Amino acid sequence: MAGYKVEICGVNTAKLPLLTNEEKDALFQRILEGDEEAREQYIKGNLRLVLSVIQRFSGSNENVDDLFQIGCIGLIKAIDNFDITQNVRFSTYAVPMILGEVRRYLRDNNSIRVSRSLRDTAYKAIYAREGLTRKNSREPTLMEIAQEIGVSKEDITYALDAIQSPVSLYEPIYTDGGDPLYVMDQIKDKKSSEENWVEEISLREAMDRLPHRERHIIDLRFFEGKTQTEVAEEIHISQAQVSRLEKNALKTMRNYLN
Repeated sequence: MAGYKVEICGVNTAKLPLLTNEEKDALFQRILEGDEEAREQYIKGNLRLVLSVIQRFSGSNENVDDLFQIGCIGLIKAIDNFDITQNVRFSTYAVPMILGEVRRYLRDNNSIRVSRSLRDTAYKAIYAREGLTRKNSREPTLMEIAQEIGVSKEDITYALDAIQSPVSLYEPIYTDGGDPLYVMDQIKDKKSSEENWVEEISLREAMDRLPHRERHIIDLRFFEGKTQTEVAEEIHISQAQVSRLEKNALKTMRNYLN
């Protein structure tokens, strides 16, 4: 991808506005009241976020103007679906939305073509899932999505698989003022709860050298197969703290085992 220009899609990126948290909160309250001018200001005030996200795709050959426009679509979707009652920063919610929109665009324009019918089915399923989630305040089942769009569960599963692209386990999900959280941090380790290596004496001895809280985190993460989010809720600390403590514990165990 060509080097980033000062001007993208007619927007001077060097002069993009930067909103304070207070300004963002005030604008979003106006947005909830149907104020279109506030919505436009909020979009412009978050264009730097779009710019930072599309820089992750600097290795692609796509035109930066196109990626910026696609990223703006993701930003607008994030604004329209953001729930201020969830106590989550807007940037934390918006970044995955922007990334998803850009990746979807790159998938549809890469050399490996997926049939139009499959893409249509997948996108209908995705939009139905989003709509049902907003309507029912919970994630819908596959059967509910199938009934909503009139397509079999099997066809939906096949279509969604077809449009997926591989994601690295070390893909950062977001950074919220601390260590980045990666895809691998959100995956349950089901295998570890089933295999006999749990009983290995050397591993247990390494764990015994850990402080109580770090040992408890390792137990929950790798022996009970819980995600960092689940661990954080159980021991009443933040997910970022769980991530840091887990990394410290694994480093200590690795040093002992080596």
